[in-house]
Amino acid sequence: MLKQILSKLPKKLQKSETVDSATNESGNNTSRLGHVFQCTNVGSAFSSKLNVVKRVSSAVFPASIAAEAVDPHLSFKDVPNPQKQNLFVSKLNYCCEVFDLNDMEKQDLKRQMLIDVVDFVTSGSAKFTETAISSVCKLCAANLFRVFPPKSRSTSTGGETEDEEPIFDPAWSHLQNVYDLLLHFVSSNSLDAKVAKKYLDHSFILRLLDLFDSDDPRERDCLKTILHRVYGKFMIHRPFIRKAISNVMYRFVFETERHNGIAELLEIFGSVITGFALPLKEEHKTFYGEC
Repeated sequence: MLKQILSKLPKKLQKSETVDSATNESGNNTSRLGHVFQCTNVGSAFSSKLNVVKRVSSAVFPASIAAEAVDPHLSFKDVPNPQKQNLFVSKLNYCCEVFDLNDMEKQDLKRQMLIDVVDFVTSGSAKFTETAISSVCKLCAANLFRVFPPKSRSTSTGGETEDEEPIFDPAWSHLQNVYDLLLHFVSSNSLDAKVAKKYLDHSFILRLLDLFDSDDPRERDCLKTILHRVYGKFMIHRPFIRKAISNVMYRFVFETERHNGIAELLEIFGSVITGFALPLKEEHKTFYGEC
């Protein structure tokens, strides 16, 4: 009887151990499962944060603004049509760099790249997205806006006289391509003035007006045409342009008594006045009074 009882005790202990083992294993499984859940939650949280970052990034840099980089040295005919717009922007960004005039190799490369860009624009293939608009304005600012050397001529007259030979800028072959690009840019029917006004702003216009004092008559003639197109395209800038030109006139009359671009600015004034509709607006009457 006692043997029977004792023989049963190990079985109970074994059963108890089995239960404990099962309990421990269950606990371990629960722990592991909890760890998995924890990792899953962490992963989900990280994924959620990553999605938030992506959403914020796409909000700051929308797909319409971001452009895939393409080697600017490629030719437009060597890339598929979907890549031509990106190549256009890459070439614009490359031409923002200003090289030494004595470095003929880089100057020739840049000149050819500018010619390719102008041809692409004139063909009607270019799309002036916000990225392209920003790049065009940056290119023009880097290559055109500069400080002219002090005047060495007599300051007794307001500009060039018949006895004075015009001075031609040695970098004109390069500048001309940039002016051609800017002219086609502001004249393009596909250019959205509401988007472009953020980049072609008052500061940009003032820098353009500063260039009217160039000694090179070819540059002043280009500027006259471009500023007239800007005036026609950007209605929001018209009052500012009229005021800015008036300020140049005032400085010429009362301070400097010398400015190379007065004739060209007067031509623009003539076109502006011709475009006034009757009856005159109050701001136009004020403009007449200030002239």
